[in-house]
Amino acid sequence: MSKVCQVTGSRPGYGKQVSHSHRRTSRRWEPNLQNRRYWLPGENRWVRLRVSAQGIKTIDKRGIEAVVAELKAKGVKL
Repeated sequence: MSKVCQVTGSRPGYGKQVSHSHRRTSRRWEPNLQNRRYWLPGENRWVRLRVSAQGIKTIDKRGIEAVVAELKAKGVKL
């Protein structure tokens, strides 16, 4: 499964890890993804989302109904 937040769209970041001797190796910064279940009162069902910590804050602020409506408008299957 890909490491992408369904709400914010945040993806892994890529860069170099620099050691004490200044040797560089590739690394990636993973988003803080959580599998969450949210109750949709309008549809009377649960929805599973893979969201980052920032995505959870967005849902708390805007509400699950508004976020799900936006995802459906984008064509995401829930």
